[in-house]
Amino acid sequence: MSDPWCRMDRVDRKTAQEHPPEHAGQRHTAQHPARLPDYAERVLEVAEIIPPGRVMTYGDVAEWLGEGGPRQVGRAMALYGGAVPWWRVVRADGRLLPGHEARALAHYREEATPLRDAAPAHADAARQPRIDMRRARWDGDTGRDDTGRPLPHN
Repeated sequence: MSDPWCRMDRVDRKTAQEHPPEHAGQRHTAQHPARLPDYAERVLEVAEIIPPGRVMTYGDVAEWLGEGGPRQVGRAMALYGGAVPWWRVVRADGRLLPGHEARALAHYREEATPLRDAAPAHADAARQPRIDMRRARWDGDTGRDDTGRPLPHN
């Protein structure tokens, strides 16, 4: 049986209650918490509101939350981000997530995320596109106030 608490997987609250880790009752670790840590939940909520075709950097997410930093956001995404649009939270240089390039690129193309060619580091290196951060970066403006109502247009 696969462990739903593995790297790049997000377990929602209902799943966590219905399917506790196989080692339930044992000491909980970062890989197998009793429940999703509050910070990780907030990070995943931000990832879920990033519009298709747009991205935020790990640092942008931390700044938007007002706590943590890029490494903490990256850790939360790596451990729990598999069930949210993880490809929308990216490195500041626009490089694709190592080990997940093909999957991320498929999502970017499907969502029409602005991409640009990257010059290879070596002449024989395969060219990997990068996200065009100038065009794809989202500032977190949802166009709604804290109650969810649309903001007036100026």
